Amino acid sequence: MGAVSEQTSSPRPRVSARLSAIAESATLAVDAKAKALKAAGRPVIGFGAGEPDFPTPGYIVDAAIAAAKDPANHRYTPAAGLPALREAVAAKTLRDSGYTVQPSQVLVTNGGKQAVYQAFAAIVDPGDEILLPAPYWTTYPEAIRLAGGVPVEVFAGADQAYLVTVEQLEAARTPKTKALLFCSPSNPTGAVYSPEQTAAIGRWALEHGIWVITDEIYEHLTYDHAVFTPIVRVVPELADTTIVLNGVAKTYAMTGWRVGWMIGPADVITAATNLQSHLTSNVANVSQRAAIAALTDDLAAVEEMRHAFDRRRRLIVEMLSVIDGFEVPVPQGAFYVYPSVQGMLGRTIRGVTPTTSAELATLILEQAEVAVVPGEAFGPSGYLRLSYALGDDDLIEGISRIQALLA
Repeated sequence: MGAVSEQTSSPRPRVSARLSAIAESATLAVDAKAKALKAAGRPVIGFGAGEPDFPTPGYIVDAAIAAAKDPANHRYTPAAGLPALREAVAAKTLRDSGYTVQPSQVLVTNGGKQAVYQAFAAIVDPGDEILLPAPYWTTYPEAIRLAGGVPVEVFAGADQAYLVTVEQLEAARTPKTKALLFCSPSNPTGAVYSPEQTAAIGRWALEHGIWVITDEIYEHLTYDHAVFTPIVRVVPELADTTIVLNGVAKTYAMTGWRVGWMIGPADVITAATNLQSHLTSNVANVSQRAAIAALTDDLAAVEEMRHAFDRRRRLIVEMLSVIDGFEVPVPQGAFYVYPSVQGMLGRTIRGVTPTTSAELATLILEQAEVAVVPGEAFGPSGYLRLSYALGDDDLIEGISRIQALLA
């Protein structure tokens, strides 16, 4: 009997290379760790998650309760969203952003993150480069890579108030550049581009045929003299090559309701709707009905929350600024502060000498029982992100602990 040849091969990976390459959301990981420590009895104060501490306004909750009792909301509805909600988003866009879109240009998504992913999936082909101003929200580069794109970081540090310039964008542009991610007010820095800066960036993108994906979820949270500037309003010609991302999570304290949306040209919205029809289908109808109530009422409840955030913003900046080694640009929007801690690195603190912001964040969690997110989650090391969307007492206690540790 002849010899039987044996072929050996290395085992196939159990998880796809595409998903294996994705990093866990650093902000959610920090928040989960803080909550786990609290559950174990440790008095941890978390500055990690970007989540308002306020309850959802009562009139929105009441609308959801009524919707839950209506059998019409117990069934599937169009994948693109309830017609009434798409109409409400269009009307809200005219009211708040000052330009007209049709309900057919709106796709309702399961939270803002789904809108982010589907925006890139709709226009990005393998190898396309996406300009990504840094510091950036941790999900952006992962969503770009999932779509086959290549994130190209364009960094602006504390010395630039975390605002990139047209000159920096132009230096990063190549023949492969497909789109620019634009986020103002910014997560993680709280930076807000002025109307003039926004217009200049918009005209540059238009001149070079570059798509703009603009994340406007913090539009109602600006302070001092800063104003939210919709890029399509100041450069209307961009409407055909811009995708607007938004949602109810931050404005109305509705993070758990999972309602976001994207607005764009008809062909892009059709493509993204087709994807969503296979991915998740429609957003929960009760949540959509709650979102309708949020968008069609006035902004009185939103303004109350904004005033509270503004008070906390000024307090946290004041308290962090007295720490030697911290440089704290004053945030003009959202509910984050993003101090540079490069002056703190290399110092020995209770026998530990952190050389990166990740090591410093670990030290703060272990020694002061305060959870913050290191700059590595958003770009270069040397920074910390702290959300001030938490109660005043916790804010004061948490920053006091950091002061005592680092004094």
